[in-house]
Amino acid sequence: MCGIFSVHYVTGDAKQNRERMYKLAKRLRHRGPDSYKIDKFEHDAKTQTFMVHKRLAIVAPGESGEQPLYTDASKETCFIANGEIYNHQSLRDEFNIDHPNKSDCQVIGHMYEKFGAEEFSRHLDGMFATVIEDRKTGRLVASRDHMGKIPMYMAKGKDGSYWFASEMKCLHDDPGVESYQLFPPGHVWVKEKDEKEGKMTRWYDEKWITDVEYIPEKRADLSELRETVVQAVKDRLMSDVPYAVLLSGGLDSSLITSIAVRNRASAKNTYGSTEKVHSFSIGIKGAPDLKAAKKVADHLGTIHHEIYFTPEEALDALPDVVWHLETFEQVRASVPMYLLSRAIKSMGFKMVLSGEGADELFGGYLYFHKAPSPEEFHKECARKTSRLHQWDVARANKMTMAWGVEARTPLLSKAVVNYAMNMSPLDKMIDVNKLDQDGKKYLEKYILRKAFDTPEDPYLPEEVLWRQKEQFSDGVGYDWVDGLKAHAEEKVSDEEFAKRAERFPLSPPTTKEYYLLRSIFEEHFVTGFENGQDAYKTVPFGKSIACSTPEAVAWDPEWEKSVGDISGRAVAVHDSSQGFDLGKDSSYAASASSSSDGGNVTSTSARATTTTSTVTVAALSNNAALLRSRQARHSRRLPGKRASLLRSSQARIATSSSAYAFV
Repeated sequence: MCGIFSVHYVTGDAKQNRERMYKLAKRLRHRGPDSYKIDKFEHDAKTQTFMVHKRLAIVAPGESGEQPLYTDASKETCFIANGEIYNHQSLRDEFNIDHPNKSDCQVIGHMYEKFGAEEFSRHLDGMFATVIEDRKTGRLVASRDHMGKIPMYMAKGKDGSYWFASEMKCLHDDPGVESYQLFPPGHVWVKEKDEKEGKMTRWYDEKWITDVEYIPEKRADLSELRETVVQAVKDRLMSDVPYAVLLSGGLDSSLITSIAVRNRASAKNTYGSTEKVHSFSIGIKGAPDLKAAKKVADHLGTIHHEIYFTPEEALDALPDVVWHLETFEQVRASVPMYLLSRAIKSMGFKMVLSGEGADELFGGYLYFHKAPSPEEFHKECARKTSRLHQWDVARANKMTMAWGVEARTPLLSKAVVNYAMNMSPLDKMIDVNKLDQDGKKYLEKYILRKAFDTPEDPYLPEEVLWRQKEQFSDGVGYDWVDGLKAHAEEKVSDEEFAKRAERFPLSPPTTKEYYLLRSIFEEHFVTGFENGQDAYKTVPFGKSIACSTPEAVAWDPEWEKSVGDISGRAVAVHDSSQGFDLGKDSSYAASASSSSDGGNVTSTSARATTTTSTVTVAALSNNAALLRSRQARHSRRLPGKRASLLRSSQARIATSSSAYAFV
């Protein structure tokens, strides 16, 4: 894992440009604290390419794994990559790749040369974001893994240059950047030598993600599912440095830990195969996750570490967390993970296994209890899984990498994703009033639990295997979530909140918590920056109940009327839901009132879909009102240059490119 940053065909003085690129790339130092390398290539006297790599050495540490990479001594194919390619050795063997660089990412360039720009990504099993400059043909290529587990952003320079970065913070304030955007997962971008604009193509084109009406019919085979998950974990034990597992005590992280413990000794590509596995959990003292994690750790025999935090310490971290996270979503879960990652790095670990993905693939969130049909259950799984790059996946990567720790997510391997998303939703439906032949309730993620319910050789204690879903931000201690809400109540006055539509014309926040988080986000990436509107194009919007998509809010009329809350306690089936107040959404009442006269009430599903589309494309491309509001609030206190940029950017928003439609 690492950080990458590249600028292609930038014009100007080569020495000054190198200094400029070095300063921007320094913002990724947390992602790659082990080494720094740069490839500078001069196309002509005034045009250069800079490809920068900040390395976190996990496979082949030392010079044998350094980047930038080349396929041969001519250096005509130059590439950088952030990620891990777990099948690199089998690709080396199959295609006779004999190269002195032992980085697992070395195979990327060779796959490109053998299969071409639009096909090479299909052959890679792993997580990656990569940029390739083919100096023989003049072709420029960028690609991102199927789930977007590795972050990547792209930008267009005012001089016609092309920019790529692991994080948005390298792009958001450079005066040479015309516009920037999120690079979509599962896509490859190719620009030929004489083309002014590249072409974006989806390379990960499984039917579940390309056909919104697809409903799989294949019934699950418990043995196949179990072995697919086990193999994914075994593959991700590939490491030449110490690693650990994140253990919350919930189903997903507990299964990952159990499989790692069972297979570490036999793994051929792992560090410390004869040593015990280290596990980590975090929470406020007495939190549900800490108790459950300790039970699992004792059962599995891991060397277990409990990390404690207080609500006050979590609040201290808020500005830094939003800076690293680059969004105002997922903050509740991000803060504990950020604090935990610091502790993990301080103990000498550079990689962790984590359990993200199962709740999306198998419908594990508690709101899935309300799914009106198997068909809608599957569609919601598809929506959740395809949007993970802006939610849990982004959190897992950026919060660990904030401290130079790599998170690997076995449950989001291509093999597991493809198996789960081509499984009949009949195998995922929840019915707690029904028992199977062994007397087990059809809980959330029933099929995954059942696959690992092997009493003759148990993976987990039964009370853990069949424990109710607990969201990470809840499981670390309810005092954290409640404390964040209370903090927002103190920081945001009633008067300010009443005028939230003036402060945030774009999808005004419905709670003071989100008012506060949006304010922090704007200070970091929006206010006073020429391309501030582009930051909003990279983040999701919409109401959520217990981590649902906006579309699923329509499953319950009471959810539609509420302000929403991502806590699992927002759903009545949660063991601690009693007394939890969702609050009423005043905008819903106003909308219902204004549309009732004509009898043409727009459904929440339609509204949610429209809102999502509008926010990410149209409204952001034509939102002069947002800039006028922001200008009035901030221009008087901005330094002269930033104030001027803010005023001049109003016209730019009205004419901003529609090239964001694919995001």
